[in-house]
Amino acid sequence: MRFRIDLKIFIFLIIFYFTKQIEIYVYLMLFAFIHEIGHLIAGLALGMKPEKIEIMPFGFSLSFKTNVKDFNKKIKKGNILGIKKIIVAFAGPFTNLIIILITSHINIDIIKQLMIIYTNFLIFAFNLIPIYPLDGGRILKEFLHINFGIQKTEKMIFLISNIVLWVVSILIIILAIYTKNLAYVLVIGYLWLLAIKENLIYKRKQLIYKKILENKSI
Repeated sequence: MRFRIDLKIFIFLIIFYFTKQIEIYVYLMLFAFIHEIGHLIAGLALGMKPEKIEIMPFGFSLSFKTNVKDFNKKIKKGNILGIKKIIVAFAGPFTNLIIILITSHINIDIIKQLMIIYTNFLIFAFNLIPIYPLDGGRILKEFLHINFGIQKTEKMIFLISNIVLWVVSILIIILAIYTKNLAYVLVIGYLWLLAIKENLIYKRKQLIYKKILENKSI
């Protein structure tokens, strides 16, 4: 399994340190790691093999090797791999939800308890936003893939992700202004970096589809 560190994480560490929010950032990264273990356990339980893990500014990213046999097990316009991806994607946020429920029922220092619940809720809610490649976006993409096919799905996900991104960005900007918290600005920047990367991939795929159609028509 390959391992990679996104060097932007060190910029985030410096910013959070000087804004005196390093403690909450450490909590976020710790429970983001546990969140990723949830993905890993689900993937292994479904017979998937981990391929790469990456440490990113706001968490971790785990990818699995694609089993060719899963492509041949069709479900409507998709395949069994889509179902596996939905389960794996949901396993991360579900792990954070379990931590919230357990923490709320154990007797520990109230400050630590609230910090654990708060950080896990942030990770849970953030990852379920339907913006690809967040978990919510991945779940939505695979659900649409099964029902509408890959090409229609990619167009719908592109549209939905960008609309939701603008709405979320506006809400976070308002929150950042109200709380005067720089961390929210970093969240927006991170989301836009992810979106720009995925939009470029989408446009490249559309060019490939266009060339395939042009070759078929010759």
